[in-house]
Amino acid sequence: MLTVENIHLHYGASQALRGVSLSAEIGQVTCVMGRNGVGKTSLMRAIVGQHASSAGQIIWEDKDITKMSPAERARQGIAFVPQGREIFPLMSVEENLKTGFAAVPRSLRHIQDEIFELFPVLKDMLGRRGGDLSGGQQQQLAIARALVTRPRLLVLDEPTEGIQPSIIKDIGRVISILAGRGDMAVLLVEQYFEFARDLADSFCVLDRGEVVMAGAKNEMVEEDVRRHLTV
Repeated sequence: MLTVENIHLHYGASQALRGVSLSAEIGQVTCVMGRNGVGKTSLMRAIVGQHASSAGQIIWEDKDITKMSPAERARQGIAFVPQGREIFPLMSVEENLKTGFAAVPRSLRHIQDEIFELFPVLKDMLGRRGGDLSGGQQQQLAIARALVTRPRLLVLDEPTEGIQPSIIKDIGRVISILAGRGDMAVLLVEQYFEFARDLADSFCVLDRGEVVMAGAKNEMVEEDVRRHLTV
C-alpha cells in the first residue's frame, strides 16, 4: 500500500502542493483528478522521486521512501508512465522495452509474454523505431516499458491524453486487468471523467495544490467531481 502524508512541494518560491495526502491499495485503481495546473503531475513526480517534497512523508510497503532516488524507488517496485510518454524515438520498440531492465535483477531481464498479450500490436513492431509509432501506439509502448520492471505500483499520468478512442478503450482494458490481478496498485491521473469513473475504486480531487475531495467511488457525487474539472 502507498500512503502519502501531508506532502508539500515547491518550485522555487512557488508552492505546487499544500498538505496533500492520499493512499493507493494493491488491487485497486486510485484516480487523481483536477483541472490543468492544480498539482496532479507534481504529486506524481513527488511519489516517484523526480521532484523532492518540501515536507511530508511517502510510505510504500511499510518503507519510508521520501528521500529515495527515482532509481531506488523503481527497484522497490514503483513504475512511472509520464505525461507525454517520453519514449526514445530513435530506439526500436524492443530497445525501448529493454530500458526497463535497469530496475530488475539480471535473472528477470527478459520481456514477459504477458506484455504482448496485453499489447499485441507491439509484438509486430519490435524492430520499428519508437518515433515511427502513432501516439496511441507510443502510449501502449510507454505502459509496456513500465510493466517490464514488474511493478507493484504503476503510476500513470494522463494516459488518454491525445489518444484515439479505440486505443483509450484498450488502455482502459489493460488497467482493469492489471488491477484485477490483485498484485499491483494503480495510481491514475486523469481528466477524462468517464474513463476514470469506469476504472477507479477511489478518487482524489485536487484544486490549487490541495485535496478538495477524496473517497471511494460509491461515496463520490458525480456533479461535485465534474465541478472541479471544468474551467
